[in-house]
Amino acid sequence: MSRKSSLSGFMELIPDEQVQFDAIVRSIRATYALFGFDTVDHRCVEPLDTLMAKGETSKEVYVLSRLQEEKDGNSSSKRLGLHFDLTVPFARYVVENAGHLKFPFRRSSIGKVWRGERPQAGRFREFYQADVDIVAKCENGQTEMQALPMFNDLEIVEAVGFALKQLESQGAPAATIHINNRKLLQGCYEALGVKDYPKALQIMDKLDKIGDAAAVEELLAAGETEENARKCISIAKIRATTVDELQDNSLIMELAERSDLAKTGLSELVYLLESVNMSEYDVKCVADLKITRGLDYYTGSVFETFLDGLENYGSVASGGRYANLTSSFDGKNQYPGVGMSIGVSRLFSLLSDSEKLNTTADGESAIMVIVNDETSRPSSNYVCAKLRASGVTSFVCPNSNKFGKQIDFAARRGVRFVLFIGDDDKLQLKNIETGEQNEYSI
Repeated sequence: MSRKSSLSGFMELIPDEQVQFDAIVRSIRATYALFGFDTVDHRCVEPLDTLMAKGETSKEVYVLSRLQEEKDGNSSSKRLGLHFDLTVPFARYVVENAGHLKFPFRRSSIGKVWRGERPQAGRFREFYQADVDIVAKCENGQTEMQALPMFNDLEIVEAVGFALKQLESQGAPAATIHINNRKLLQGCYEALGVKDYPKALQIMDKLDKIGDAAAVEELLAAGETEENARKCISIAKIRATTVDELQDNSLIMELAERSDLAKTGLSELVYLLESVNMSEYDVKCVADLKITRGLDYYTGSVFETFLDGLENYGSVASGGRYANLTSSFDGKNQYPGVGMSIGVSRLFSLLSDSEKLNTTADGESAIMVIVNDETSRPSSNYVCAKLRASGVTSFVCPNSNKFGKQIDFAARRGVRFVLFIGDDDKLQLKNIETGEQNEYSI
């Protein structure tokens, strides 16, 4: 990873890195297609009122305007901005195209987003995300769960978990998806009598960064009792890899008995954890009651994903369930949804910086055609054209130096094979790594 790119917040890769990055994107896209998600390519630009519909995001949005309009003092009242995630554009897309979509609609989208981040390791101002969502429409008096049952949450977890598992062949560590449920958290806090649930949730979300003592102080400052502060921290520290481990926790079971909302959230979490553990996709999952997700619109399951051994670098995929994806755009209809997003640029950055990626060369299967001399370059061009026509990645050496220097050039490009053209126009293919050379025909 280029240090300059990381510091500027805009990631530009050298060719070898780009090959690795593209391989990750292709693998994720193939997995999403395997799970039956339709591809949607969202536009980059949205009206500012669309981007601002999901709460206080003004610090994240890059605004667009025409330079000439600014010079003339005639800036358009319909201001535009670059989208900071792929969820808000998706919500707008669903409302605009609801009459043409088949619900539940399974969508995948891989593309760039722009966010006013402070550039640092794993955080960029321009980066790629890879989203999958399932969204339904409540019709004929349906409830959220009738329109979009919990097995859809499982489908999202399996799709993302399997996509990350496929990357292990490229050197990525195993990933573990941490799951929680906002209904469970809210119900537990209500059963405790927590006065300011959103504030308490916000404090618990940064527990790992500030520590127990600072969290207690902040909760006390927010008007909570010390007993409740301690119990909030105890809840946040609950982790379970099996349903039995989760249900053996007396605090959670006690609070679930005192709150119908907590009981509902617990049953949803139990279903998801049990189902993932029984899944055929070998996805690693843990119930982690510290996971809250900062965005306001998550109302049920919430997910954060960490690479084993690189947990300190933060999550590489996250998401959750929302009761109404389009509430800010359509007040008449309810569209419940569940989705996750893989931070592709962040994932690549972490793998690259920690030297976890395999160094697959650009020319692993490419062929460079040797040039005997400049007068015979047309012959090399003809052979190269024939290779390309048969689907073989190939190029002609840009110089006609001695063969050794041409081979050195191929090696620097990461190309394994070179093709010689003999005086009788017979072709010889050489593996420059092993030295093996054989006749070749097109």
